[in-house]
Amino acid sequence: MKVTVYPGKVSGKVTAPPSKSMAHRLIICAAFAKGKSVIKNVSMCEDVLATLDCISALGVKYEISGTTVTIEGINIKNAKALSSLPCRQSGSTLRFMIPICLICGQNIMLTGDTSLLKRPLSVYEQLAKEKGFSFSQDETSVFVRGPLESGEYKTAGNISSQFISGLLFALPMLEKDSRISIIPPIESRSYIELTIAALKEFGITVTWEDENTLYIPGSQSYKPTDTAVEGDYSGAAFFEALNFLGGDVEVCGLREDSIQGDRVYKKLYPLLKKGTPTIHIGDCPDLGPILFAVAAAKYGGIFTGTRRLKIKESNRAEVMAKELEKFGVSVKVMDDTVMVYPCGFHAPKEILYGHDDHRIVMSLAVLLTVTGGTIDGAEAVAKSFPDFFDKLNALSEKETMIE
Repeated sequence: MKVTVYPGKVSGKVTAPPSKSMAHRLIICAAFAKGKSVIKNVSMCEDVLATLDCISALGVKYEISGTTVTIEGINIKNAKALSSLPCRQSGSTLRFMIPICLICGQNIMLTGDTSLLKRPLSVYEQLAKEKGFSFSQDETSVFVRGPLESGEYKTAGNISSQFISGLLFALPMLEKDSRISIIPPIESRSYIELTIAALKEFGITVTWEDENTLYIPGSQSYKPTDTAVEGDYSGAAFFEALNFLGGDVEVCGLREDSIQGDRVYKKLYPLLKKGTPTIHIGDCPDLGPILFAVAAAKYGGIFTGTRRLKIKESNRAEVMAKELEKFGVSVKVMDDTVMVYPCGFHAPKEILYGHDDHRIVMSLAVLLTVTGGTIDGAEAVAKSFPDFFDKLNALSEKETMIE
């Protein structure tokens, strides 16, 4: 799908989308809390639907009414996989569900798009060798069989926190206590904290013994509850960026006390407005594309902690460099650093490409409100933010900015 954005002033109020990060976590907790849970303010984006598909494949029943999901939880130890678990393109879904599937003690297949299965699962592969459970994969599927055992786990902290969160969902349901020792530095710690917060809502206790060790008591049970998904700082970041490119936009629906790591954009954007800062994004990698975009339109920037951008939906550093070049901007990509040089920003002279990556599409769309232009592959926004272009268009002073 091609979308054309026309340049123009953007202003007004916009409500932040629901956090898909929290939606994943709350849905999984509800799925294994025996009884009925109600979760409000859920975005029916592709990634969240993938998680709903997976719990359904394990025999969990749910109903959707607007943005509310009612879930009838089950005892996961008695679950029987009714089919393979379709993870679509959702890395969170796949990495969260693998340890849960291991509790069932049966052969289970998880499927996903080829691009998803190219993303690393080496942590679980190594743990399978150490702990004795079965794990294998091919281009479109992952095959696992438990049992998962309680005990001592060790993993690196500079990889995706989703592996740690996956273990945190499963280990409390085992009979004995467990520990996860994380080898520092711990990147994306805020996402681990989001998981701990979701677990707490459903009656599960996980504590930090020290800054690098998580203690998980065994024999715990998820308790059903009613809750709501908070607004998403990751999604809000695209609209807040407009204010640093000549817009006047107020983003509503965000919790000021949120523990989401991506709320740090409120401190980072002003740095890009003032000059050419050095910014570490190891704890907020999802902000990478929009930070590069703002830097391109302003005075450039040096971004460190970028290594993990190559294992997202696309190689985000490389593809942003390629697309920003169409704006006349030079970007140098190194192993763990991206340098955006302040120079000749102008309207793109050719069609932009979204690289099947929602955050790339939205970052480019923000820039096009200044220059105008067309993005091919714009349908990728459905992964996390299906109504992104509707909300962006509603901020235009023109009758329509987008077609």
